[in-house]
Amino acid sequence: MARTRKKTEVAAAKLGTKMQLKWVRSAIAAPVKHKLVVKGLGFSRLNQVIEREDTPSIRGMVAKVPHLVKVVSSQ
Repeated sequence: MARTRKKTEVAAAKLGTKMQLKWVRSAIAAPVKHKLVVKGLGFSRLNQVIEREDTPSIRGMVAKVPHLVKVVSSQ
């Protein structure tokens, strides 16, 4: 099922904006694809906060693992 973006998400995803992501739950018991998404986002340890560009591809990766990664802030 495709997920459509809300108008607020589209407005927040302007070029050059950043978002902070936090890895909040271990991926030990998660499927391999979920582990690869977490690694692809650039996380190396639990409770790490990273800053990424606010792009549709990054938002899509976060949407695949919402139980493992949280959006701390979007600037």
